[in-house]
Amino acid sequence: MTDRHRRTHPASPGLPSAEALAARPRAVVVGAGIAGLAAATGLAERGVSVEVIEREDYLGGRVGAWTEQYHGVEVGMNRGFHAFFRQYYNLRALLGRVDPKLSMLTAVDDYPLIDGAGRRDSFRGLPRTPPWNALAFALRSPTFRLRDLARIDARAAAPLAAVSVPEIYRRLDHIDADTFLKSLNFPQAARHLAFEVFSRSFFASPSQLSAAELATMFHIYFLGSSEGLIFDVANANYDTALWQPLQRYLCGLGVRFRQGVSVARIDSVQPRRFRIHLGASLD
Repeated sequence: MTDRHRRTHPASPGLPSAEALAARPRAVVVGAGIAGLAAATGLAERGVSVEVIEREDYLGGRVGAWTEQYHGVEVGMNRGFHAFFRQYYNLRALLGRVDPKLSMLTAVDDYPLIDGAGRRDSFRGLPRTPPWNALAFALRSPTFRLRDLARIDARAAAPLAAVSVPEIYRRLDHIDADTFLKSLNFPQAARHLAFEVFSRSFFASPSQLSAAELATMFHIYFLGSSEGLIFDVANANYDTALWQPLQRYLCGLGVRFRQGVSVARIDSVQPRRFRIHLGASLD
């Protein structure tokens, strides 16, 4: 972590451990994606009895992995490609529970963007300090010329430089990303090569992606951090590199896992007590 402007937001104060309580609390975490595994980790490390329920047979949610049989051979499958950016502090801290050196991640040298005409954008060697990183990226791009910069509508582009959630959604959520970029006089080729990559990475067409989402992503990756735009990737399938080691760590803390089980309903039966229905109820 090298961003000198990074900030830590402490959680609400409380007991450091549930061992100080008269009775050990019990918690059920529904879903073993990144959020669920992080919740289970935080609770178990503080002495709470934790059970994790996951409808799939694998952990990790959208960053999950599993195996399939192909012509009698077991083949590993990963759910999509995922980049582990340096500003993902919480995720990296979670993975650091099983390996403080994060040796399960490998840095990529670059991830060039190449369009059908052969034009190429690169994130290698950019300044790491906002806004110079975004400016250098634009001026170095073959799709963005100096005269294009002069044509940008600075007033219309102002929300990109001052993103605040949820205010940005009040300002731009009613506009699609494609219409918004056109209103800035952003060059068509640059829209396609740079910004469309962001929308496609979230499985959305630019004409269907909210301009507020686009502005938020632009802020997170360009203007919101000095960690740079190069990322790390897992050096093996997600299950073996990331989640199985974390599962073993959590099991060592007493966490129980139910995989391949769906939650049908959650009822509130008493203050701070719930009944979870899995077909059979779980109090």
